[in-house]
Amino acid sequence: MTDHPSSDETRRLGGILEAARFVITGGVCFAVEFVFLVLFRDGLGLDTLVATPLAFLISVALNYLLCVKWVFHAAGKNRHGAQAGFLLTSVIGLFLNEGLMLLFRVLFGEDAVVFTVFSFTVTMYMVNKTLATLIVMVWNYFTKRMILKKKLDNGGAL
Repeated sequence: MTDHPSSDETRRLGGILEAARFVITGGVCFAVEFVFLVLFRDGLGLDTLVATPLAFLISVALNYLLCVKWVFHAAGKNRHGAQAGFLLTSVIGLFLNEGLMLLFRVLFGEDAVVFTVFSFTVTMYMVNKTLATLIVMVWNYFTKRMILKKKLDNGGAL
């Protein structure tokens, strides 16, 4: 037996590290989006349905930069394909996000106080945003996985 990992083990470890970087990137981008949503809505007084896409677009730009530079190193090799795929899923994600925020506003409202921790008050629009983000995250994961699998099955062509 050798002390060096096999190529399968190396690939598996690389996949785990990539997934960890993806999760960290998603968490950072969600935090940035959430902070900008609160800043735009509560700080600047914008309507939630105006503040949401603005915060989303800032988060998407950061997400793209982090994914290209840190998560998916190979994305630079197929820059145009990666950009087109990222843009397409981001635009659909934006519309899903906005639609869910509107739906949740109608169903649950957005100004009710859910709870207060120290001096930070969590209102319903923040809960709505968290729910919308979780739904869009699941959609993004399965969509990107399906696109990647189709691309691999077709030898790199969609």
